[in-house]
This record gives sequence, structure tokens and C-alpha cells, in this order.
Amino acid sequence: MIKRLKAKGLKVCVWINPYIGQRSPVFKELKEKGYLLKRPDGSLWQWDKWQPGLAIYDFTNPEARQWYADKLKGLVAMGVDCFKTDFGERIPTDVQWFDGSDPQKMHNHYAFIYNELVWKVLKETVGEQEAVLFARSASVGAQQFPVHWGGDCYANYESMAESLRGGLSIGMSGFGFWSHDIGGFENTAPAHVYKRWCAFGLLSSHSRLHGSKSYRVPWAYDDESCDVVRHFTQLKCRMMPYLYRQAALANECGTPMLRAMLLEFPDDPACDYLDRQYMLGDSVLVAPVFSEAGEVQFYLPEGHWTHLWHNDELPGSRWHKQHHDALSLPVYVRDNSLLALGNNDQKPDYAWHEGTAFQLFHLEDGREARCDVPAADGSTIFTLKARRQGNAIAVSGEGEARGWTLCLRNIPQVAGVQGGTQTGSELGVVVSAEGNTLTITL
Repeated sequence: MIKRLKAKGLKVCVWINPYIGQRSPVFKELKEKGYLLKRPDGSLWQWDKWQPGLAIYDFTNPEARQWYADKLKGLVAMGVDCFKTDFGERIPTDVQWFDGSDPQKMHNHYAFIYNELVWKVLKETVGEQEAVLFARSASVGAQQFPVHWGGDCYANYESMAESLRGGLSIGMSGFGFWSHDIGGFENTAPAHVYKRWCAFGLLSSHSRLHGSKSYRVPWAYDDESCDVVRHFTQLKCRMMPYLYRQAALANECGTPMLRAMLLEFPDDPACDYLDRQYMLGDSVLVAPVFSEAGEVQFYLPEGHWTHLWHNDELPGSRWHKQHHDALSLPVYVRDNSLLALGNNDQKPDYAWHEGTAFQLFHLEDGREARCDVPAADGSTIFTLKARRQGNAIAVSGEGEARGWTLCLRNIPQVAGVQGGTQTGSELGVVVSAEGNTLTITL
């Protein structure tokens, strides 16, 4: 099966957890070797919640860690690429650990050593650049082992909003990446909830359709659900030059991809308590829709804001109320931003520096906008800068790029272009560069 999946260009993530059921064929071996958590009297700690006779691996025991790691390495050798490290919370305190650790402290710290163990296996086998988890539990320092998701949530708007609130909180706690179960995990969402959640989920750092009571594939809902998933998946693929650069910044600086408004606008007191919208990176504001009717209210900080895929412009420092169908939501780009969009809407991993469509948003006089296009290793392969002085915009590129264009959003035409040619578009004039320098006269 793994070979068939690999032949289709897919990667494989398998589900694991740090528990072992009493009827497992390896349970007796683990118990006899002392690899499982014990009670203070030396007896095996077990309970019947989730699995009958469930026990917990004692990862403070070096031999238990090695045993578990060897099993994971065997899966990697079969072709597994990464692991979904489920559970790791609900660690009891009426126990004794192999190394004598304080049970109260281990209640939280267990999540760290569990995910660290799995991360190290992947780092050793597939390399640090490819190592990735999909982790549910976390504690202090666990941001070193991404990605984390919000765990089981209900399939309704309330839980969708709670999920966003949790994502903003974990971002403020030093975690650069975050995901959630699109459509909700428990029960089955009505189609209108599913579609709104898909838009939100595909405008998160990592996106996964997942649930417990039914399949979360869009064709299980209705035709429009397929349209929604297709639309926002294609949008995310095109946004990959921007998103991957923001991911690299999260790795370098610790700044989360999905940011609470107060993190990006600390001097605006109106942003202090906003928990139903967010910044996706440093330039794009997203306000998910939490209603069947499509009504949404959101706040724009100071500045001039332009919708990402149409020319709606709004002033900042005020609230706005809009109505959106299932294929839309408020996604606004702040002024003085230079955004890179890719030329491929069918997959996320491609040559982002080839055919890049840069978009310049409301560049003010005397300001400079900069955009770094990343390579697959996170380094910068091409940098484009645009600086405005009066009616002239000087554009310069450095590095490797082929066939890039620059769209001046909401500017239908310009007086002249040196170093390129201009054509019209619905979003604004598009300048095709002949080299890596341009001078545009407005």
C-alpha cells in the first residue's frame, strides 16, 4: 500500500500514541521489561478509559525510549514519512517514574519528552529538513517539534471560534505553526459550517480535513463544498511563496504564521481582545465567517487595506460589516505590502521563483516595500524591492528569478515604464520585467 501511495507522489503520515492496550501482543514484553508507568507501590498503572487495561510508556526509562524509537525506525524504513503523535496529555500523578521524576511536573513535561523522542527519530532517519510531526499535546519548549493541532473539537460555529482562539493563544506562547480539524472532529457539521471552516482552515499554516463520525471529504456534503475546497486549496497553492517565507520567519524568529492582531499591532488598543480574526503572516488579515447567513464583522487597524482577490479597498482604524458567500471571506492586505504569488495552483511545492506574480499594495510616497521569495530550504532565492519617490516607483530585484511580473493593485494604467512592458488587468496594471530593474512613472 505504501508503495502505491508513493508512486502517486504522496507522503505518508501514520497515527501513533504513547499508550498500549492490555491485549496488545507486545504488552507482556513491555510489562516484564519495566517499560511501562508504575504506581507508587510498584504495580503497573492501568485504567480502562479509551482502551481496556491501557498502560503508558515510561519514557524516562532509556531502554523504553530506545525500544519505542526502534519500532518507529522500522516504520520509516517501510516508507513512512512522519508521525501524528496523538495524545500525551491526561498523564496521571499517582505514579512513580523510572528516573524518580516528580509526578506533578511530569504531568505536563511528558508531552515534551514524548514528542521529542519521535522528532529525534525522524531527524535521524529522514533528516532535520524533512522531520515533522502532527502533535496534539505540548508543553514548554515543544514548539521545537512542529506541527501542533488543536485536538478534538465539535462540528459547529462555536467550536470553530474556540479553535481559532486556541490557535491565537498557542501562537502567543511561542509556537510558530498550528492546525485544527477542518469541519470539526466530533459529530458531523452541516454543509454551511463545513464550507466556512474549509475557508478558515485553508488559510491557516497547515490544513487537514478530519473527523470522527463521518468522512470529511467535500463530496460527502454537496457540490458547492467541492467548489469551496477547490477554490481555497488553489488559493493556498498560489500563496505558497508568501506562506513559505512566513514559515521560514517563524523558524528563524519565532514569530507565528497565524498571529493575534495585538502581536502585529501592539500600539492599537482595539486589537487587544480581537479573537475572531488574525494576521496570516505580516501582511494578510483574515476574518473567518462564523454564521450560516454569511454576516461577518471585523476590525481593520490604521492604514489602507485591499482585498486579496478583488479591488475592494477599505480604510483602517474602524470596524466593518460585510456579507460573504461560501467562496469568499474578508482577506485584506495592508498598505505598503509587496506580495508574491506563485504560478501553480495544483500543488504547494514548485519553483516559487519562476513566473512569480508580485502584487504591490498602495505604496506610499517615501516608502519601500520588500518581498523575499524562498527556496525549498527556507533560504531567500530572490528579493524584489519597490521604492516610491513622488510619482516614480523604482523596482529592483536581486537573485534568481525568471519571468516575474508586478501588478500595481487598483492602478489601471501608468504614464510610463522603463525596463518592461505594461498590460491591463482587472486588479491593476501588470508590468512584465525585461530584466531585474524597472522604473515606473505613475
